[in-house]
Amino acid sequence: MDRFEVMRLFVRIVERGSFVQAARDLQIPRPTATHVIQRLESDLGVRLLDRTTRSVRPTLDGVLYKDRCVRLLADLDEVESAFRNAEPKGPLRVDMQGTIARFFILPALPGFMARYPAISLSLSEGDRMVDLITEGVDCVVRAGELSDSSLIGRRIAAFDQLTLASPAYLERHGVPSSPDDLDGHRMVAYTASATGQPYPLEFEQNSVLREIALPYDVVVRGAEIYTASGVAGLGLIQVPRYRIAHRIAAGELVSILEPFPPPPMPVSVLYPQSRHLSPRIRAFIDWLTEIFQVHSDSTSRPLRAPRGIDDADAKQQH
Repeated sequence: MDRFEVMRLFVRIVERGSFVQAARDLQIPRPTATHVIQRLESDLGVRLLDRTTRSVRPTLDGVLYKDRCVRLLADLDEVESAFRNAEPKGPLRVDMQGTIARFFILPALPGFMARYPAISLSLSEGDRMVDLITEGVDCVVRAGELSDSSLIGRRIAAFDQLTLASPAYLERHGVPSSPDDLDGHRMVAYTASATGQPYPLEFEQNSVLREIALPYDVVVRGAEIYTASGVAGLGLIQVPRYRIAHRIAAGELVSILEPFPPPPMPVSVLYPQSRHLSPRIRAFIDWLTEIFQVHSDSTSRPLRAPRGIDDADAKQQH
């Protein structure tokens, strides 16, 4: 390994807290990773890592060295990309919300792989809070209003949402003509992971966002069971239009209160502040922006200002 490759290995070991995981991420043998770091510590004359059977943590010298490495590697990547127009390459780990991936990203992914054949993708599905550093994830794709500024993000799309109910539910409770007619109605409660409290229904009325918390019989956490609960007649739900069009066409759900729509659902791609935006991450984010430009359907309606950037507390019933 040259010195820069050694730096990349050391940074990844610190981020992952594991020789095994770092070696796997960088596709090198575990014994090689151990030997390289031992040689590095010998050359520098300091101990950079405290090793136990359960964890690997940087010493004070290790923290200082890692911070310098991050800056040097960022400068190197930028210089090489600028002068060589280098093709992005290497492993890229992405965690994606399932329905966003299924509807938009995966169908277009062969085009990305053909454009960047030297990038090795590893994909996972989730909508939970992910510790990108310790789990070795390069970026995540999430939908919803986001709540933690510890991540850097780019908003890449926004999707119109609808308020919906099943025909059987509307037969029992009637069809409201405005949010003022919701007395006696019920909602399916979608809960926030951070607080455990249900989100209210949201309506834009006279250019003002109005929140209405209705009684509920069922509490859910997850896009599929949220939609299924609405189809089952358990209450009103609010879902992005793309996600529910086939249900409306099949007569399983009916769109109501269309003059009073919920705010658009934003989609963001996020990565840690401490991690340099490498050429492969930048290529993936630019590609995502490109494919979502075709699909985003809320270009004429302003988005509500985000609460921050994270996936910990998003209303993700998409």
